[in-house]
Amino acid sequence: MTATLLKETSPPPVRVPDRRRRARRRGRIIALAFVLPALLLLGALVVYPVLFSVGRSFFDASGTRFVGGDNYTEMFRDPATIKAIRNSTIWVVVAPTLLTALGLVLAVLVEKIRWATAFKLLLFMPMAVSFLAAGIIFRLAYDEDPDKGVLNAAVVGVHDTFKGASSYPTARARDGQGLTKGSDGSYRTTAAATPGHTVGLGLVGVLPKDLPTGAEPAYAAAGKTAGADELRGVVYLDFTPGGGGEQGKVDRRESGLPEMKVEAVRDGKTVASTTTAGDGSFRFGDLGPGSYTVRLPAANFAPPYEGVSWLGPALVTPAIIGAYLWIWTGFAMVLIGAGLAALPRDALEAARMDGANEWQIFRRITVPLLAPVLTVVFVTLVINVMKVFDLVYIIAPGPVQEDATVLATQMWLVSFGGGNNQGLGSALGVLLLLLVIPAMVFNVRRFRRSSR
Repeated sequence: MTATLLKETSPPPVRVPDRRRRARRRGRIIALAFVLPALLLLGALVVYPVLFSVGRSFFDASGTRFVGGDNYTEMFRDPATIKAIRNSTIWVVVAPTLLTALGLVLAVLVEKIRWATAFKLLLFMPMAVSFLAAGIIFRLAYDEDPDKGVLNAAVVGVHDTFKGASSYPTARARDGQGLTKGSDGSYRTTAAATPGHTVGLGLVGVLPKDLPTGAEPAYAAAGKTAGADELRGVVYLDFTPGGGGEQGKVDRRESGLPEMKVEAVRDGKTVASTTTAGDGSFRFGDLGPGSYTVRLPAANFAPPYEGVSWLGPALVTPAIIGAYLWIWTGFAMVLIGAGLAALPRDALEAARMDGANEWQIFRRITVPLLAPVLTVVFVTLVINVMKVFDLVYIIAPGPVQEDATVLATQMWLVSFGGGNNQGLGSALGVLLLLLVIPAMVFNVRRFRRSSR
C-alpha cells in the first residue's frame, strides 16, 4: 500500500527537449534571417516584374481593357517581330558556336606559348569594357567613311594597292567643246579624227591641288605635229589659274592630265590604247587611213572605292556579332582553359607514347574530356545572347535598326521606343523569358550534376 501511495503521489517524469532539434530550428531561423533581405530584393526586382509583365501582356496598350491572347497573336503577325525572332535565331546559332570554338582553340594554343598569362590578359581585357563603350568603339570602326572607320580604311588600302583608283573622279567635259558623254560614263570626240592630226581634249572639274604629282603644262604638247600614220593629242585641264584663257584651247598655264587612259575606236572597236604622259600628251602610231573616234574610258572617271557598307541591311547583324565575339572570346577561353588545366595529363602522355599526333589527341582525347565544360560554356553564352540589347541598339544606325533588331530591342522599341504599346511589349518579354528558361534549367542541372 505504501508503494502504491508513493507511485500515485510521485511527480510525472520531465521530458528533456531534443537539443539537436532545437539547434536545427535555430539554425534555420538564422539562415532565413540572413537570406530574407536577398529574398525581398529578388521578389521586388525579379519575381514581381515577371508576374506583372505576364499579367500586363493580357491587356491592351492603355492597360485598361483585357484582350486575352490578342497581344500574342499580334506578336506573331508583326513583320518586325518575325524579323527579330529570325535575327535572334541567327545570334543563338552563330555566336555561341563561334565563341566556344574560338575559346577552345585559343585555350589549347595558349598552353603552348611562353607568355600565356599576358596573352590571356589581352584577350580577357574587353570584358572590362562596358557594352556601351564597346558599341561606340565598333560604331566608329564600322563607319563607311574610310577617313573615320578603321575597317574601311584597311579595305580601301588593300583594294587600291591591287586595283588602283581613278585620279579624276570629278572630271567632266565642257558642253559644246568637242566631247560627248556616253551612257557608260565615257567621253568621246564628236568629230572624227584622222592620222596626221592632233586633237585637244579639254576637261574641267579638277582642282589644281588635286592634280597627280608630275603633272606638267600641256601647251608644248598641243603644238607637236603628228606624222602621216599617227594620231596625236593632249588631254588637259581647261582651266587657267587666276582667270583668263580661252575655252577649248590649250593656254600656256593650263596643265596636262597625266595617267589618263585614251583609246582609238574605229567601227565600234578599240584598235589602240595608251596612257597620257605628264603633260597630258598621247600618241597612236601605225594607224591605217580612215576616221577614228578618240575615247576616254569611264574607268578614268570612276568614283573612288569607299569600302564595305558594314552597317548596311545585309551585313549589320554579322557586324554586331563580330563586336560581340571581340568582347566574349576571352571569357570562353578562360573558362575552357580552366577545364583544360584539370585534364589528366597521364592520358595525354599515354596517347603521345602510343604515337598519336597533336590533332588526334585534340580530337579524340581533349575535346571528349572537355565536353562538360564546353556544354556549360555554350549554354551560358546562349542565355547571354538571347538577352543581347546594348550592342544592337548602339551599333545599328537608325535606318537599319529594324534589320538588326532582336527580341530584346524589339521589346524595348514596342514598349518605349515609339510604339508605346506595353501590352505587346510585355508579351515579347514573356516570349523571351520562355525561350531563356529551358537553357537556364539545363545549365542548373549540369552544375548540380558536376558538383555531385
